[in-house]
Amino acid sequence: MTVAVYARSTNDNVPQYLELINNTLIQENVKLVVYLPYLEFLKTQFSFSTPINTYTTSEELISKADYVISLGGDGTMLETLDLVRNSGIPVLGVNTGRLGFLASVNKNDLQKALQLLIKEKFTLDKRELIELKDGSKCFGEINYALNEFTIHKKDSGAMINIEVYVDGVFLNSYFADGLIVSTTTGSTAYSLSCGGPIMVPDSENFILTPIAPHNLNVRPIVISNNKTIELKVSGRSDFYNLSLDSKSAKIKADSVIKLKKADFRFNLVNLEGQHFFTTLRNKLMWGIDKRQ
Repeated sequence: MTVAVYARSTNDNVPQYLELINNTLIQENVKLVVYLPYLEFLKTQFSFSTPINTYTTSEELISKADYVISLGGDGTMLETLDLVRNSGIPVLGVNTGRLGFLASVNKNDLQKALQLLIKEKFTLDKRELIELKDGSKCFGEINYALNEFTIHKKDSGAMINIEVYVDGVFLNSYFADGLIVSTTTGSTAYSLSCGGPIMVPDSENFILTPIAPHNLNVRPIVISNNKTIELKVSGRSDFYNLSLDSKSAKIKADSVIKLKKADFRFNLVNLEGQHFFTTLRNKLMWGIDKRQ
């Protein structure tokens, strides 16, 4: 068995986490490979000197790893998807950051999580993705997202008009700062902050959430993710901003954007005793009375 670690080069991801992972895997006769830029960061900033095998590209990771530990927060998990791609390699998210819906393992529980992973005491939480079908290829090969697709006005100027069609049938024309098309996984991300509903991850839906709409009676809508969504954008600018999770690009105003469910899934490791409802209660502090 080989376990890979991916992490950003930030001071939150201190050497102690990697030392714990490395020592535990050695005891269990499990191989470890680490993202090279992160290991170089630890050497530079913390004088970390433990010799560990490394990888740098998606191809290297896929050829070497049976599992991946994403060390950080939800943003790190989204970057891990760009490395794992459609390989199906299971990913365990360890939260060393802040909120962390995807990176659901608390950093203080890392030792326990490692033992459960090694003993394969987990299930796979197969998360569906959204894919952009765009003739301009503005995102290259990584034209999919775990959380959401967003189209947004180019600057702080006038709002844009977004015509939305679902399987060729006109749904609505959104006059707003932008529009979010979210997966159920992304329902707790940008969509939630714009008034969208929380969805159970396996409910097989897309959520269309307008960003600051001009008409206050326009509300988020949930549709089946087996549908194809088509967007036509107009406004005063020649270009508009697109994003797939943390990736961004620009697109011409006369472009037609098509979105659909990707033909592969992202496998999250759901350790024994974990559940989405538990994560919701803990992260959103449901039922907790802070009054003194």
